[in-house]
Amino acid sequence: MCAVFKVSRGGFYTWLKRTPSRRSTENQMLEQEIRKAFQESKGRYGSPRITKALNQKRIKVSRPQVARIMKRIHLRSIVKKKFKVTTDSNHKFTVPENKLDRNFKTGILGAVWVSDITYIRTKQGWLYLTTVIDLGDRKVIGWALSATMKAIDTVIPAFSMAQKNRPITQELIFHSDQGIQYACNEFRSLLERNPLIIRSMSRKGNRWDNAVAESSFKTLKAECIYRNKFVDKHQAAIVVFEYIELWYNRKRMHSALGFMSPEEFGRKLNEQNIAA
Repeated sequence: MCAVFKVSRGGFYTWLKRTPSRRSTENQMLEQEIRKAFQESKGRYGSPRITKALNQKRIKVSRPQVARIMKRIHLRSIVKKKFKVTTDSNHKFTVPENKLDRNFKTGILGAVWVSDITYIRTKQGWLYLTTVIDLGDRKVIGWALSATMKAIDTVIPAFSMAQKNRPITQELIFHSDQGIQYACNEFRSLLERNPLIIRSMSRKGNRWDNAVAESSFKTLKAECIYRNKFVDKHQAAIVVFEYIELWYNRKRMHSALGFMSPEEFGRKLNEQNIAA
């Protein structure tokens, strides 16, 4: 073998006994940490969030360095796909004014909630996911899975969960698109029971007016829904529960929150407001 590779026998045995260099050892440890962070995110994190995760563990590394290592070991975050947004706004119910006006940064909890509905395909039929997000910490404080698009199965239970998890104690803007579920009499009367709630709706066909809710669904679709082929609705419900309650709210880093999770950001926001 030494003759084939044109090296001396002494050089070969010296190489065998040589201990790995400090740089080589550090690179191996860094690679292990990157693999671990990638696996913990279930492949959802790219180099920016993995860099933040390592920095939080006091591992000094730059994003370009992480990106190079991920490319070398063939780790790639989930590519986000586009998904179709369908809103039934062809109705004769009253549409309130857009009070939110794309002001997505509130600085406090319980000032603005945004809501939306999306679709989940299963082999057993369609499921409809409704979420309510507090713009203060981007946390999903209320959600509902249903087999129908009726307000009593979608927006009403999602709102009720949000109200239970985060009681309304101050003036609150509730913003949504012009979907019939949000405009119907049942839901309107539910909101109007509380004088602190101000209704707000996006302009017709303008998805940017409800960008935070739309963005959260885009993330959910890419990181959770598109990765699974649900056999039935029960399986889908379990996966969605795990994603929202155990991952999205508690662990997922949000760039809009300084790469903190909604739970961590909300906790710090409360501490700041109490101190002030």
